[in-house]
Amino acid sequence: MLQGWVLRWILNICAIIFTAALISGFEVTFWGAIVGSIFLGIINAFIRPILFILTLPFTILTLGLFTFVINGLMLWLTSITIQGFYIHGFGWAILSAIVLSIISFIISYLVDDKFFRFR
Repeated sequence: MLQGWVLRWILNICAIIFTAALISGFEVTFWGAIVGSIFLGIINAFIRPILFILTLPFTILTLGLFTFVINGLMLWLTSITIQGFYIHGFGWAILSAIVLSIISFIISYLVDDKFFRFR
């Protein structure tokens, strides 16, 4: 289980670096990607669920699209907290969150936590 988690974490660091290469308003250093992924994981575990519940009416009204705004807010919060993890505006944060969500979904689908292997 731990090995799959480590593999997913390393792949998520690569996903952050890849997203930064694709999005011109998102810049990240190698260490910024490592520390940013840890911080992003922590705030996604603790702050994101609270925000999701508080904004549930907006999420329902927009048929779930408001979730991208919440994800962008989490990236933006990481950007203002972690050195070497820069997002140049909230619009870039939302766009980066969309790209990063797609890449993370693919990683979660491909990596099996229990057996440290690709599906």
